[in-house]
Amino acid sequence: MHAQIIRVRRCSTSEQPVAPVSSASLMLRALIVACLSATFVLADEPSEQKWDYAPESLRPFWVGDTVEGESMLFIKDPKTGVAKASVLFSIDAVLSVHNSAGNMTYEEGRDYSWKRGTREITIPAGSRIVSFAAADLRRPDDSQKYKLTHRDGNGEIFFGAKLEYHHMQTCITYKHEAENWGPFIPKFDEQALPRTVGRLRNGKPVSIVLIGDSISSGCNASGWAGETPYQPPFPGLLQQHLEAEYQSKVQMTNPSVSGKDTRWVLSAIDLVVKPKPDLVIVAFGMNDAAGRSAKEYQTNTKAVITKIRESLPNAEFILVATMLGNRDWPRLKQELFPQYRDALNELCEPGIALADMTSIWTEFLKRKQDWDLTGNGVNHPNDFGHRVYAQVLSTLLVSSSH
Repeated sequence: MHAQIIRVRRCSTSEQPVAPVSSASLMLRALIVACLSATFVLADEPSEQKWDYAPESLRPFWVGDTVEGESMLFIKDPKTGVAKASVLFSIDAVLSVHNSAGNMTYEEGRDYSWKRGTREITIPAGSRIVSFAAADLRRPDDSQKYKLTHRDGNGEIFFGAKLEYHHMQTCITYKHEAENWGPFIPKFDEQALPRTVGRLRNGKPVSIVLIGDSISSGCNASGWAGETPYQPPFPGLLQQHLEAEYQSKVQMTNPSVSGKDTRWVLSAIDLVVKPKPDLVIVAFGMNDAAGRSAKEYQTNTKAVITKIRESLPNAEFILVATMLGNRDWPRLKQELFPQYRDALNELCEPGIALADMTSIWTEFLKRKQDWDLTGNGVNHPNDFGHRVYAQVLSTLLVSSSH
């Protein structure tokens, strides 16, 4: 297995935006700059961190009858004191339940219970599984470094700078009945990215550049924070999976910067074209969602593609429609996320594909809560979310019959 290569340019809170931005956008920039305090694994730096690649962890959650390591956070009912959490599918059989670090496995009956055909897990009194009151996920006004006033005005959303939510969450692997998740589930299309897929199939080296924001930088993955189970963020997972599936050498270059948006990337084209990528993954939207219109978002993204192809006319693209941010943080304009997705979809043609995390996350939040799925409580995925990002991207590049 090749070493993970993550290259990230660090910025500081004094970094100036390339153009005037709204106060909401500035808040978003400030919020996620906290992720820059962790250390990335660089290509030329040894690391004692260990992550065992397993192909089943990159099997898309919507394929087959088993979900691996889905995250959940148990919340106590204020009246009964019983703590519950929900999963994505109706359960046929629970295979394992463990803490997020993976070093403690829990016992059915002693630590948790469930009923076949439901999506609910309950933990009894005396369980070793951690649980919390909903109030534990709030903080008093002005008590945190970043102001995250809850939509209902009652205090602030608890912000996890590193692995606070990781430590509160529990993971479950279970079997379930087949379910159709709808037309938004990605499908492999040989004509969508023919040049990149052709190189992978022929065992030729492939250069990929990922340009994005703090999500792409890897924030709140356990490997990013340097704690067990040391799971890489989604760029590293995608690299590992492509190399394992195709036995091709994949160079993943990641000049993503926390707090950035589609306006910034227009000034960073040199960072993208320098490695001469065969495939460019463009992943913005979370910071734009402080108020940038879908039209401007689309115009900026189209200009990025045009500028890159001026230097690399054969480059192919995956445009990532981002996960949703916490619906209880009013600074994010929730209506913009599906508008951005649709704007990106309009740009798709042979050589340009859409990775639709927006629709998947929308469906997730019909079945689970932000605290189950985020790494910081606001706008970053946890380990499970990073795996879903990698699953969606790899589906566009790996045929089940390759």
